Amino acid sequence: MRRKVQIPVDEKQKLLLEEIQQDIQQQFPNALISAELPYNFPTFIIDHRFIKDVLKYLKESPKWNFFFLTDLTGIQTPDEQHLGVIYHLHNLITNHRIRVKTFFSIDKPEVPTVTDLWKTSNWMERETYDFFGIIFKGHPDLRRILNPDEMDIFPLRKEFPVEDQTREDKDDTMFGR
Repeated sequence: MRRKVQIPVDEKQKLLLEEIQQDIQQQFPNALISAELPYNFPTFIIDHRFIKDVLKYLKESPKWNFFFLTDLTGIQTPDEQHLGVIYHLHNLITNHRIRVKTFFSIDKPEVPTVTDLWKTSNWMERETYDFFGIIFKGHPDLRRILNPDEMDIFPLRKEFPVEDQTREDKDDTMFGR
């Protein structure tokens, strides 16, 4: 049986979450869907229609100065109806880190590129496209980066089994499916 570990709330992180939440709500009234503090990591879910504007603001605002994109990756929701992009941002001066997520329908997997904000996002967006099929509108060179060009599927989407279906000793439920 698994024990649930209680992590005490870090008051500095909680304050950071609340300050950024208020600022985003003030700057972009319809953009913020939720703000949470899982494992003391400030996390914001932004409506995909506003994601680029919010990211640009978080980077260029002297108040926040999240000028370093640590990571960018894709995700598929458990209901298999939505895809998303997760951005990890870092202010190296204050050592603040935040996570920004956005979600959209799997039927129209598009989000604006952030290559004009962070050059390092180029290959991260290509990898996300390669594995999830998320189209980054305006990307300068959106093509496969790790999988063969002739591959016609996106292997990290949940509609593709993780394991060989002929094996009897493996079960996809072990992988959250």
